[in-house]
Formats: sequence, C-alpha cells, structure tokens
Amino acid sequence: MLDIKVLGPGCMNCEKLYNLCNEVVTENNLNARIEKIVKPEEFMKYGIMLTPALVVNNKVVIQGKIPTKATLENWLKNFSQ
Repeated sequence: MLDIKVLGPGCMNCEKLYNLCNEVVTENNLNARIEKIVKPEEFMKYGIMLTPALVVNNKVVIQGKIPTKATLENWLKNFSQ
C-alpha cells in the first residue's frame, strides 16, 4: 500500500495537490492511503521548507509546486511496484 502525505497549511495549492492525488489513485485503482499534514512542526520532520509538498512512502517527492497529473501518475505507479 502506498503511503501518501500532502504537506501544507491548507492553502489552495495544498488542496489542489490533495485532490489530484485522490484523482490519480482512484483512476488507477492504486492501493493507497492519502493523508493531509497541516502542522508546520510535522513539515520539519521531512525537511520541508516549501509547500505544498508530497511525500510518498516516507520519501519527499516534490515541494513548492504541483506536479502535472501525468507526472504524479507516473511517480505513484513507480512507487506501487
């Protein structure tokens, strides 16, 4: 199972990334748990300085921007193998 965390204070871009993750997981029938992390002290545990950020299976994948849907799909499929 993929462990997906979207880190951010709840801004519009954070919500966009969270929704995009849900969309990709649903469309590709991926076994995943998606969690929103909104506490800044949690961001520090991952070394996150810019939000939104995406952590998959405890690995920081991107921070400070939103990936394209195709890129996110590619990443999640690779992590699920």
